[in-house]
Amino acid sequence: MAFIVAALLCAFLTIINADVLPLSVKDNQILIGGAPGSLSGMSLFWSNDGWGGEKFYNKKVVEWLKEDWKATVVRAAMGVEDGGGYLQDPQNNKARLMAVVDAAIELDMYVIIDWHSHYAHQHTADAIAFFEEMARTYGGKSNVIYELWNEPKNDVSWKDNVKPYAEAVIKAIRAIDTTNLILVGSPTWSQDVDQAASDPITGYENIAYTLHFYAGTHGQGLRDKTMYALNNNVAVFVSEWGTVNADGNGGVNAKETNTWVEFMKANHLSNCNWSLNDKPEGASALKPGVSADGGWSESDLTESGKFVREMIRNWYN
Repeated sequence: MAFIVAALLCAFLTIINADVLPLSVKDNQILIGGAPGSLSGMSLFWSNDGWGGEKFYNKKVVEWLKEDWKATVVRAAMGVEDGGGYLQDPQNNKARLMAVVDAAIELDMYVIIDWHSHYAHQHTADAIAFFEEMARTYGGKSNVIYELWNEPKNDVSWKDNVKPYAEAVIKAIRAIDTTNLILVGSPTWSQDVDQAASDPITGYENIAYTLHFYAGTHGQGLRDKTMYALNNNVAVFVSEWGTVNADGNGGVNAKETNTWVEFMKANHLSNCNWSLNDKPEGASALKPGVSADGGWSESDLTESGKFVREMIRNWYN
């Protein structure tokens, strides 16, 4: 009997310490270990030198998000072309991102490696080199999700700019990592997911398209675009969303945010809220000057932070 109990205990510990379940795309759904489901968590702020959000790129923050917020995913938003970003300081920005990725893997969380750019198509060679390195480093880990272009603006087209860029970067990643989930943005700050759905990327598995929304600005019209995409059999991941206005300001629009939350739950849309930062703006989850190592009390959270923490903690209820 003792032998049987010991064997069962060993099997149980193996299960709970196993790597996270692989993510895959089937039809219009992102599956978790082959089953329907969705992830919910936080996006860090831009990683850029001197922007203020970079201090939260550490293991203690990721631990607190998992333990207290019950987050299952974290997004590392590595700034690219803006001041203090990767193109100016690749060493420090990459180190910050990798600290978050390593922590998430150790803690059995999912993590998005986000090329946080508005002009990624102007730096395709840099993006390819970066994602090739990330694929070589993390390609064997089911935790890792690649986000190729945070937000193409409204001055590019899907056909001529976004899709060709994405296809080039996907080709490079898939030469190294054949399975991990890849997220592709769309024009108009990743709102034109319907355009991507009308002309999707083919020839590769496990590709999904990002949707970004801010509840104070975006409503039913953007949900209609999302349903068009889902009805056209492409998968959608809400890699960035806010409770406030699209410029990051204003108070929590509770009514519209709740409508969006129910929409995401009903359609199994994984999501990351913008943002885990203490910048004095409505979208920040933290009040200015709080600890950079987690451990936050409710009084350390903004109106948005309180709302989102509660939402993430109850995502599966």
